[in-house]
Amino acid sequence: MTTPALQTRLPAVGTTVFTLMSALANEHGAVNLGQGFPDFGCDPRLLDHVNDAMRAGHNQYPPMTGAAPLRNAIADKIAALYGHRYDVASEITVTAGATQALTTAVLCCVHPGDEVIVIEPAYDSYLPAIELAGGVAVTVAMRFGEDGYHVPWDAVAAAVTPRTRLIIVNTPHNPTGSILQAADLEALAAIVDGTEILILSDEVYEHMVYDGQRHESVSRHPVLAERAFVVSSFGKTYHVTGWKIGYVAAPAAMTSEFRKVHQYNVFSVNTPMQHAIAAYMDDPQPYRGLPAFYQRKRDLFREGLAGTRFTLLPADGTYFQCVRYDAISSMKETDFAKWLTAEVKVAAIPVSAFYRDANESGVVRFCFAKQDETLLTALERLQRI
Repeated sequence: MTTPALQTRLPAVGTTVFTLMSALANEHGAVNLGQGFPDFGCDPRLLDHVNDAMRAGHNQYPPMTGAAPLRNAIADKIAALYGHRYDVASEITVTAGATQALTTAVLCCVHPGDEVIVIEPAYDSYLPAIELAGGVAVTVAMRFGEDGYHVPWDAVAAAVTPRTRLIIVNTPHNPTGSILQAADLEALAAIVDGTEILILSDEVYEHMVYDGQRHESVSRHPVLAERAFVVSSFGKTYHVTGWKIGYVAAPAAMTSEFRKVHQYNVFSVNTPMQHAIAAYMDDPQPYRGLPAFYQRKRDLFREGLAGTRFTLLPADGTYFQCVRYDAISSMKETDFAKWLTAEVKVAAIPVSAFYRDANESGVVRFCFAKQDETLLTALERLQRI
């Protein structure tokens, strides 16, 4: 018997660099600072809430849009932090993680031939989602220098055509750790004002902004909020990435189209976890305290690298630290990351992997969402280079 031939919908997609580097880290016993997930547990109180929800009978399908207590909690949080009140019934949807939210948002509004502006380096799900929708990705590279990465809004404006349907932004930004400022949102608003262009704002690291700076959510900007899907992730916020629960906030007309796709690719999301998170959100301290929690880890990691031959780039948000390694090697980024994993036994991710066409700048990304002991072990190894 022969399996029938199958024409791929994603011909450019193979094994991701994240899978490759994690496998290499396991093979060599390396400290894995590559993939972006914590190696520590969540608050035990959150687990208690899960048990309570299960024992209370919250074990069947929830509403397609999300459990009402959680949608209420999300609406209250956004209003308190960003001053924008989304309607609980018609403007907030709970999703199976942020990646599902991002893909569903693209699928519900991008039609064959529509153009989507993607600012690179970019999270790796954006381009496949656009391809699945039949859209055309138009990439704009961030400007890179000694002061880190910045969005060139003049280049974004120049990329807009009559076929532009969507612009994807990400703040705090993975992989660079940069954040958008109020002036950036004004620049974006000037580009889309008076057009039919929509915004997809990936804000999964919204609670990881450092040095007293504030997260400039698209939700707080009226011109942008009226045309934006805003995505966030409880997995990132509460150290439970494996739970895969996120949400999308968007105007009612956009949410209606989003839910048409959502109901047929996921329908609903883990019920007891939704009720547990809703109960846990009664206390805002866990997310309000997150900047200080991760800033301490960032500072520990940066201080440990300060005396090495790595050049630290700014890390204003997320739990990622990018470094230049040109004083150490002239290898291409993927080769250097492999060498670092096999020989130094610390795994990192090449930033070139976040571009459609490999863009070599001699930069790799470390994740510092790790126990102090993990970071100190990695630092001891990196300091030998």
